Amino acid sequence: MDLGIIAIGAAAAIFAGVSKGGFGSGAAFASASVLALVLPPAQALGIMLPLLMVIDAATLRPYWRRWSWPEARLLLWGGIPGTALGAVLYTIADADLFRLLIGVISLAFVGWHTGTRSGLFKPRQTPLPAWAGLLAGTVAGFTSFVSHAGGPAAAIYLLSQRIDKTRFQATSVLLFALLNVVKFVPYAWLGIFSADTLKFDLVLAPFALLGAWLGVKSHRLVPERTFFAITYVALTLTGLKLIWDALT
Repeated sequence: MDLGIIAIGAAAAIFAGVSKGGFGSGAAFASASVLALVLPPAQALGIMLPLLMVIDAATLRPYWRRWSWPEARLLLWGGIPGTALGAVLYTIADADLFRLLIGVISLAFVGWHTGTRSGLFKPRQTPLPAWAGLLAGTVAGFTSFVSHAGGPAAAIYLLSQRIDKTRFQATSVLLFALLNVVKFVPYAWLGIFSADTLKFDLVLAPFALLGAWLGVKSHRLVPERTFFAITYVALTLTGLKLIWDALT
C-alpha cells in the first residue's frame, strides 16, 4: 500500500478502464504489465482481475445487445480450454517465466498493431472460418490467463469478420466479461488473490470506474491512433524491462 505503488495502480486502473470501455480492450493488459514492474507478476495479475471485472460490469450496459453473438460464442468456446491451459502452466512456472511471457506478449502486441497499421500485414479480405475463431479463442484464453492479454488474438478474428466499430467493441466487452468470470475460479484456487490484493482493489476500484466512464465517452471522440500511439511506447518500454528482469 505504498503511496508510489498506489499512484501507479491508479494510473493503470484508469488506463485499463479507458481501453476496455472504448477501444476493444486490446491495450488493457498494459496495466498488468506496468504493475508487474513494481510487484511480483502473480500479485499484479491478482490485483488486475477484480478491477477488470468491475470495468466489465460498468461497460456491459452501454454496449448491451450491440455485440455479434456468433463470433463471441466461437471465441468463448475456444477461450475456456485456453484458460485451462494457462492454469496448468501457472502451476509449473516461476515468476521469471511470467515476466518473460508478459514482456514477449507486450512486444508482440506492438509488432502486430504496427504491422497492420503500416500495411506490412494485409487484412484478410474474406472472413476467417469457424475453426479459426476457436483457435483465436484458445490463444485469447491462454494469454488472458497468464497476462490479461487476450485482446489481440480475439481482435484478429473479429476484424476479419468485417463488423462495424461499435459491434466490435461490444463483442470484445462481452467476450472478456465472460472469460474473466471463468478465470476467477482458477485464480482463487491457485491462491493468486490475497487479503492484500483485495484491499488494494478496493482502493483502486473508483479509478477503474472512472476509466470505464472515460472509455465509453471517448469511444467516438478520441482518435484510436492517438490512444494506441501512447500504448505502443509504454508497452515497448515495459516489455523490454520485464524481459530484462526475467533474463537477469
